[in-house]
Amino acid sequence: MKTIGLLGGMSWESTIPYYRLINEGVKARLGGLHSASLVLHSVDFHDIEACQSAGDWDRAGEILAEAAVGLQQAGGRRHCPVHQHYA
Repeated sequence: MKTIGLLGGMSWESTIPYYRLINEGVKARLGGLHSASLVLHSVDFHDIEACQSAGDWDRAGEILAEAAVGLQQAGGRRHCPVHQHYA
C-alpha cells in the first residue's frame, strides 16, 4: 500500500471527514482491520487566516507548499490537499 500525504484543511474540523472517509474506503476495499497508510499535516489556521485577512495569498500558498513538501519528505506518495478558496 502506498502512503497517502493528507494536507489538512483550513481548520482541523474540516480535516476529520477526509481522514474518516479515506480510512473507511480502505477498510471497505481490503476488509478486516486495514486502515490507510497516511501522513497528515494540519496547518495552523490562525496563520492562514492572518494571510487571508491581509490579502497575502502568496504567503498563504507558501505555507501550504511547505507543508506539502514536508508530507513528501515524510513518505507521502499520493497527496490529497484540502484546498483554500479565494472568493
